[in-house]
Amino acid sequence: GAMMSSSKAAVSRGESGFTLIDMLFVIALIGLLSTLAIPGLMRARGAAQSASALGSMKVINSAQLSFAITCGVGFYSPELQTLGVKPPAAIEAFLPPEMTTTPTFIKSGYNFSLAGVGIPGAPASCNGLPAGAASSGYALVADPLDTNPPARYFGTNADATIFEDAASFWATMPETGAPPSGAPIK
Repeated sequence: GAMMSSSKAAVSRGESGFTLIDMLFVIALIGLLSTLAIPGLMRARGAAQSASALGSMKVINSAQLSFAITCGVGFYSPELQTLGVKPPAAIEAFLPPEMTTTPTFIKSGYNFSLAGVGIPGAPASCNGLPAGAASSGYALVADPLDTNPPARYFGTNADATIFEDAASFWATMPETGAPPSGAPIK
């Protein structure tokens, strides 16, 4: 019995493994590396969200142009919902449902809003927009949900030029022409 207990003690002293100091060192190293990597990941995420917002704005500009040419008799949709209504004999609507079920939509960290002022003499559209509701232009804005600097705000209109600014275009984007602030994206 005495022989057996001494051999167990010898075996347990010879086993290798992590000590508390080793574990603390590894945790500190992981913390340091993540501290260095997180700002880069946040910048990459912000750049990806901005690129997605620009792509969505181009899609909406194309949908508005298609609507004006094929269904709006030269006039634009004053809201996103109209662009989600399929014209007669068409295969699809101008925009997919995820962009047209509500007056605004959120996609890839941006809130998108579209507005246009109806023209009393505008004809009815082929997809159900009543007479006098279509507009001669539109204002589309995309505001980031995360406004930590450097937040990028985007706006566009019937001219299809996309502008960028450090503040929202919500109150300043005209239906046509350049806004009072911001720079066009090339």
